Amino acid sequence: MPGGARRHPDRPWRRHARRAVAASVLWLAALAPAAAEPRITGAAYADPTDRYDHGVLGDAIEHATLVLTFGNGSEERYTLPETMVFEDTAPRLADVTGDGRPEVIVVESSLSSGARLAVYAAGGRLVATPHIGRRNRWLAPVGAADLDGDGAIEIAYVDRPHLIQTLRIVRLEGGALVEIAALRGVTNHRIGWDHIVGGVRTCTGRPEIIVATGEWSTNLSVFWARDDRLDTRPEGRFTGPESMERLLRCES
Repeated sequence: MPGGARRHPDRPWRRHARRAVAASVLWLAALAPAAAEPRITGAAYADPTDRYDHGVLGDAIEHATLVLTFGNGSEERYTLPETMVFEDTAPRLADVTGDGRPEVIVVESSLSSGARLAVYAAGGRLVATPHIGRRNRWLAPVGAADLDGDGAIEIAYVDRPHLIQTLRIVRLEGGALVEIAALRGVTNHRIGWDHIVGGVRTCTGRPEIIVATGEWSTNLSVFWARDDRLDTRPEGRFTGPESMERLLRCES
């Protein structure tokens, strides 16, 4: 796609997606009843910009603003400084704090220091990982769930899916996103794709992460083993995004 700030890109989130100005999708199938208003009910990116020419998602357009909408009809807008952009397919709603209300998970990129994972709530940015540390280095979110069964929500993402191909699992602890596990040699994105493949499924009573092996030969299920580590299981050949979609639908 040609770049330029004069138009919005169309990249839907999951298969053929990057609808950067569409309502975001819920990562968790169900959320506990809200404790109080306002409750975030949607999120979208706004203010397209070409100030960061990385183009990892297929064009030179990223976004400067995150717009949160609430159940009471109100709206909040958060605009990044000129040194940053939202380099992402779409914001994602998930209950990260465990309070029964969704927060919003996004990818922010520094023009000089690369990407980081960030979580927003009513009032602004709640927490973020460190930036990768170098321009034009990116990460691709996977999903959020209670992966280890302890009642707390973990967030999964692939750090540099085209380079070091490392799945990282982080959890909110003491006001920071703390890494609790990692796995090398997996990916969920190819350079130029306007979508991220894979995700989190719950087919057998426990959450499983669906990604591909680093060379794109095989789909993998990644899950928390009983000895407190990540384990993997092959899930057939990767033959395109639909092969992962079937797995996410719990189809063989």
